[in-house]
Amino acid sequence: MVNSVKMRSKLTIITVTFNCRENLKNSIESIHSQSFKDWEHIIIDGASTDGTIEIIEQNLNAIAYWISEKDNGIYDAMNKGLKAATGDYVIFLNAGDTFYDQHTLSKIPFDKFPRADIFYGETMIIDAVGKHLGLRRKKLPHNLTWKHFKSGMVVCHQSILVKKQIAPFYDLNYKYTADIDWVIKSLKASNQTVYTQTIISNFIEGGFSNQNLLKSWIDRFIILKVYFGLFQTIRSHLSFIMEKLLVKLSIVPSYRKIKL
Repeated sequence: MVNSVKMRSKLTIITVTFNCRENLKNSIESIHSQSFKDWEHIIIDGASTDGTIEIIEQNLNAIAYWISEKDNGIYDAMNKGLKAATGDYVIFLNAGDTFYDQHTLSKIPFDKFPRADIFYGETMIIDAVGKHLGLRRKKLPHNLTWKHFKSGMVVCHQSILVKKQIAPFYDLNYKYTADIDWVIKSLKASNQTVYTQTIISNFIEGGFSNQNLLKSWIDRFIILKVYFGLFQTIRSHLSFIMEKLLVKLSIVPSYRKIKL
């Protein structure tokens, strides 16, 4: 199934989903309630059978493009979204992800930084019922570059807006953490990267990578080795393991308190 109404917008919001009817509904409500209106919403569904199509059809007046068909995984679906995008910038807000509040996009300083290639911000971690648990543990640098990723995914995928002109397609050789490779490539191509000093997205605790933790770590190791070499990647992954252990033992907190 496909529905397409092309329009030119400042921002393309891409939502990838598969059998996540209720989570998709929450994402749609968050997107469509934004006070900033210069956006288009694209939904890429992997042939859901749980009533997802009904939710999409109920919101066709605010969806620029949607498709429902089998795909070759989440990153293949994301590439379909990129191909359909017509906005100046793109952001991925997948089923279950939401914007921090209804004014999130209005706080992105598009006018102040008209030549920016990337805008990025903080991520609020929430539980299954939407309760705020705290900010993502990794503290964001104010001058983010691709080199910061030697220690892993510094900025959450749902909290970065990339200019469509420089946004690469996802490398489908990486099944679990291609988002790290995608953000690194985007940052390497960026001439101006702006920290918004705001919380951009709410992200449900867990996520695709955490649900496939061992495979994700292997994927991430391969990606980071390409950019940072074997020694640094081994060092980083030993640090990941230690960090996970300290969190599990409650020696360090799982999340940060709000302080921008």
